Amino acid sequence: MLKFVVGFDGSAGSKRALDFAVAAAQAQDAGIVLAHVLEWSPYSFLTPQEVEERHVRRKEELERAESALVAPVVKALSAKGAKVESVMRYGHVADTLAQIVKEFSASQIFIGRAGQSELASRVFGSVAGSLAQSSPVPCTIVP
Repeated sequence: MLKFVVGFDGSAGSKRALDFAVAAAQAQDAGIVLAHVLEWSPYSFLTPQEVEERHVRRKEELERAESALVAPVVKALSAKGAKVESVMRYGHVADTLAQIVKEFSASQIFIGRAGQSELASRVFGSVAGSLAQSSPVPCTIVP
């Protein structure tokens, strides 16, 4: 089955990208993989206790994001007849989305032009710009 990955962070831009991807998926009888990535930088200088505390916080953050952000969207889309599944990961957003595309054998990825961290994207570069250059499949950036 044809699959489209949608990078989703709950921002207005990601909601527009999701709407656009759902319309494309319905037109092409494709499935949607709703992908939520939490930025997480590996600190190699942490003590074992600090690593364990981070692991607990990471698990809690994933659970909160699943229940508050991802699950309601999946439920709403499924109720409308969309073929949708979700995946949540930690990591560098653009790199992790590219990995998800490969993992799900997706043929295209959709993302919003501006996500939750507009200031950071101005300083460090945007996810959209990075993904447009590194994506293994066509990347649709929705304004």
